[in-house]
Amino acid sequence: MITDTHCHIYKEYYNDIDSLMNELSKNNIGRIINNACDYKSSLEVIELSKKYDSMYFVLGVYPESDINDLKKVEELIKENLNNKKMLGIGEIGLDYHYEELNKEEQIKLFKSQMDLAERYNLPVIIHSRESTKDMINILKDYNVKGIIHCFNGSVETAKEYIKMGYLLGINGVITFKNCKLINVLKEIGYENIVFETDSPYLTPVPYRSETNSPKYLNEIIDFVSKELNVDKNILINNSNKNVDELFFKKYENI
Repeated sequence: MITDTHCHIYKEYYNDIDSLMNELSKNNIGRIINNACDYKSSLEVIELSKKYDSMYFVLGVYPESDINDLKKVEELIKENLNNKKMLGIGEIGLDYHYEELNKEEQIKLFKSQMDLAERYNLPVIIHSRESTKDMINILKDYNVKGIIHCFNGSVETAKEYIKMGYLLGINGVITFKNCKLINVLKEIGYENIVFETDSPYLTPVPYRSETNSPKYLNEIIDFVSKELNVDKNILINNSNKNVDELFFKKYENI
């Protein structure tokens, strides 16, 4: 069974979450990690996780979200420290794509959440767009592990993240016509990757016109398997091993 390490299963995106979740086992999806991006979605992913056994969550404030949400989300994190469904802090990070966004405010928000992750020994799920230099410099200051969500960088950047102990999240972008990410994987190998969909976004080929779903994780893995000439089950087992070590190992003796 496969783990989707990054999705956003919110009511605003899906009219029938029950049907979506019922499809998972039919498509060999065993677990999904629902990523919050602000206070509102943090509340929602907590509640949804109570309803579905295969749904886990991370809590955090996305770089484009209201910095005033931080205190409220921090309280939710503290309240859920012993909740086995809460796996870490995310989706957090830096996004410099839009010039009007305040970089200093983003960095402050990001560092505050990295402080929390280090304090409570929680993994993080990182969003980094057009911010690689600042991202790497900040991550070096923390004894924290996690996933670089939607990785689409160079071989050199991939090796830098891996050296710091981070996993690379591979999603539907790798199937896009002009994406060169598969060449990076051919260089660095598959040992330090995990699979994700980022649903409802970044639907893989050949379903680009549809709303993304964790069930399409198979399309991503099939593509990587074919391009790397590596058996699909080897990729699944490797990704699950990485996920278990990062998120679930702490619960083994509880």
